[in-house]
Amino acid sequence: MVDRALSRRGLLAAGAAAAAGLVAGCTAAQGDSPVRRTTSAAPTGAALGPADPVQAKIPVAPTALPDDVAARYAGRQPAQWGMDLPGILTTVPAAGKQMALTFDACGGPDNDEINDVLINFLIQQRIPATLFLNKRWIDFDPGRAARLAANPLFELANHGTRHCPLSVNGHAAYGIAGTLSAQQAVDEVWGNHETLTALLGHPPRFFRAGTAHYDEVAVSIVRDLGEQPVGFSVNADAGATYSAAQVQQAMSQVEPGAISIAHMHRPNSGTAPGMLVTLPKLRAQGYEFVKLP
Repeated sequence: MVDRALSRRGLLAAGAAAAAGLVAGCTAAQGDSPVRRTTSAAPTGAALGPADPVQAKIPVAPTALPDDVAARYAGRQPAQWGMDLPGILTTVPAAGKQMALTFDACGGPDNDEINDVLINFLIQQRIPATLFLNKRWIDFDPGRAARLAANPLFELANHGTRHCPLSVNGHAAYGIAGTLSAQQAVDEVWGNHETLTALLGHPPRFFRAGTAHYDEVAVSIVRDLGEQPVGFSVNADAGATYSAAQVQQAMSQVEPGAISIAHMHRPNSGTAPGMLVTLPKLRAQGYEFVKLP
């Protein structure tokens, strides 16, 4: 198992530059935005590979209805805030040199594209990954999301409805305002939970908040809604702002049990060039890529 301190090292090693990168890579939907929405054409089905049979459906049941969860935590005041609080999955059990790759698609202005080079490489090399999709990214091209869902290499997971830090009192991260109440936290999870359930035919198992920040009340809300909150231990691309060389350097920190975070919505970033070099190297070192448990 990776030392929990790795989760901090993975993000903080690059200091303020990495923090700024997360903001640049994934911005929350807060209404008006000065950034122009991309007008590039959506990728074709061929770019995502063949439509393989849908992976085994794993039912996940919430412990309570969304309205009941919101009422249960209404007015609760949190005492913790961060990316690796108790209850957040930041590493995976490793039987040998295993690690989990995760890629976020954040959605919204300038964040609705897909990194075809990255996704095609994963398909060609038979590398499994967990893809955290924001509702705005799915809604921009539902067919694209359906093709990803049909590939058994990938598990689709919940990256929120508006891509907000998950808070019950508006706590912000990297200048992005968090959800303001227990009801808003529930809505941030449940809006995309329903979208993914309709897309997959079963509920998603995993949730990652926008910016990967939570308070401890929000962590409990996610779990009560039937999903596992997920963080990371290796920050691979700082919101798709790293160069290829920086991606390679970040991934050199991988240890058995690591969960890496990178982004799949910026095709012109250094993420794909960096991953295309580093993933074969990790395999040559004996690493096995696994999905989240």
